[in-house]
Amino acid sequence: MDVLIVGAGPTGLTLGIDLARRGVRALVVERAEGLFPGSRGKGLQPRTLEVFDDLGVLEAIRAAGGPYPARMIWKDGERVGEQPVFEKVEAEQGTPYAEPWMVPQWRTQEVLYARLTELGGRVDFGREVTGLEQDPKGVTARFADGTTIRARYVVAADGGRSVVRRAVGVGMTGDTVDPAPYLVADVRLRGLDRDHWHTFPGSDGSGVTLCPLPAIQDFQLTGRFPEGTDLDLSLDGIRKIVAGYTHLDAVDVTELRWASDFRPRAALADRFRAGRVFLAGDAAHVHSPAGGQGLNTSVQDAYNLGWKLGAVLRAGAPDALLDTYEEERRANAAAMLDLSTGVHRGEVQRGRATMQLGLGYRESSLSVETREAPNGVRAGDRAPDGTVSGVRLFDAFRGPHWTLLGAETSLTSVRSVPTAPASYGPGIFLVRPDGYVGWAGDTTEGVEAYLAKVGI
Repeated sequence: MDVLIVGAGPTGLTLGIDLARRGVRALVVERAEGLFPGSRGKGLQPRTLEVFDDLGVLEAIRAAGGPYPARMIWKDGERVGEQPVFEKVEAEQGTPYAEPWMVPQWRTQEVLYARLTELGGRVDFGREVTGLEQDPKGVTARFADGTTIRARYVVAADGGRSVVRRAVGVGMTGDTVDPAPYLVADVRLRGLDRDHWHTFPGSDGSGVTLCPLPAIQDFQLTGRFPEGTDLDLSLDGIRKIVAGYTHLDAVDVTELRWASDFRPRAALADRFRAGRVFLAGDAAHVHSPAGGQGLNTSVQDAYNLGWKLGAVLRAGAPDALLDTYEEERRANAAAMLDLSTGVHRGEVQRGRATMQLGLGYRESSLSVETREAPNGVRAGDRAPDGTVSGVRLFDAFRGPHWTLLGAETSLTSVRSVPTAPASYGPGIFLVRPDGYVGWAGDTTEGVEAYLAKVGI
């Protein structure tokens, strides 16, 4: 086994898809008997939609979701105001997806799981990792049923209480963002339209919201409650909450499908790599749900790590390439933690700042800028979409290869688009498999040396 992925959430499934299309032998194991059942991480940011475009699941994701409705504020049973949830950002050629897309998390995972199995990947459910040992050649994972699996690398995608993270002795540093107890649940109810995200603020900073979920009949209930509140997650408990904060009667809640309580935290793992073990998703960073950054940052982790594992395991790249995963993703996750906390506290507006399109790796050791006077897109930046000579760039990027913009190449591992869009500025751009510019120059001199350095 090349890679053992522990956890079948969005992180593990995304990584499994990326490795499967690269011909890497990987297995996803999940301690639960099935996929996660709740809507929790329902907001997919534009950058994540770009990743899903590359992985071949965007059409299914679009069909499973819809745009965010406007927020409707209620007080004493009366509508008192309507406001957009997000700052409006117009789509343009370089950023074709300019608004978050709402999809219940359980549905996102179903789409990813279907794509993984289509590519020949597999998830073993009901397999709980209890510990592991690693040596210079690989990792042995132990399971609750007494069995073991040997893999060259292990990826911990098993959540904020990661067993794998603890097994390799990596600490996690963080703080409570808000001491108040929170609730998220999926319910069915009557008495509210499905055109708005209904918000019922309390007088003491508490309150609940009811958001209609697209393509299904459920509403997502979220709530913040006074400190010391003992939350009852039963149907009767949820009915009392709804009746206490809204003009609806308890019996208007007709079904409880899933519920969870939590206290928002912001925490970051001290390392993202420990030998042959990598941390990704909530195992590496835990966010407040405000602003919809947690799941999206997790998908980006998997997308960054996937091509690097593929390069090492299939193209003979040096193991040192894998060190750049922590170098790039830990700094990025730290920035997203600050952003999530800022949104939670009302310091940052949802919109352009939360779309994740402006994130990049300019400071990375993999980002090499050789132009004398760089202008426009630079090494380390996300490579925008565009059309040149009838070719859409995102179509050219799609797949596990590198792409050279602005020049021809005979390299078998690199696809060539002879002309770069004017929007990029003058130069030649080598785009990584994860859609970021790795190298930029005035001529092609240095492209082959760069690829040799990263082992391609």
